[in-house]
Amino acid sequence: MTDSNFTNELQWTAEAKTKLKNIPYFVRTQARQRIEELAREAEQEMVTAELVEKARLEFGQ
Repeated sequence: MTDSNFTNELQWTAEAKTKLKNIPYFVRTQARQRIEELAREAEQEMVTAELVEKARLEFGQ
């Protein structure tokens, strides 16, 4: 996946942002990219807490 796929910023709910902040800082950037990738795959314009949780389970945490 190229960087050009990340030019359209997604909106994040407040709850999703809070969950993202709970991810360790050293993997947060990678996690955010993967979460946004999942949102785009699901054709969602908004990142929700449920999507962050789905990604967390995928990462095995």
